[in-house]
Amino acid sequence: MKPRRSRRRGLIDNADEQNPLTGVANLFDIAMVFSVALLVALVMSYQLPELLSPTEDITIVKNPGQKDMKIIIKEKGKPIEVMNMTDQIGGGSGEALGTAYKLADGRVVYVPEEEGNETAG
Repeated sequence: MKPRRSRRRGLIDNADEQNPLTGVANLFDIAMVFSVALLVALVMSYQLPELLSPTEDITIVKNPGQKDMKIIIKEKGKPIEVMNMTDQIGGGSGEALGTAYKLADGRVVYVPEEEGNETAG
């Protein structure tokens, strides 16, 4: 009878059972799984699964036409780039290459300038 009690007692007094930090590791694992699931749910709610794909290229314009406009560019193999709108206007010298016309249906047609025909402007 005595050996039988000691076997039961040995299962209860296991050294791993007495360590109070064993539960913390399990809580950390659960928190990591929860955070990844939350991230996936957030991406899916915005219907942008391309953000999770490493092979997809995507460009997002945030607040278009506003003063706080941002352009977010994600390209394959490159870090995500965020471009902020500034008050500076690009300028410099150059030459006119042609004229672009917007049609009634929304298409844009580019007409290059001819070599001998230059326009004032």
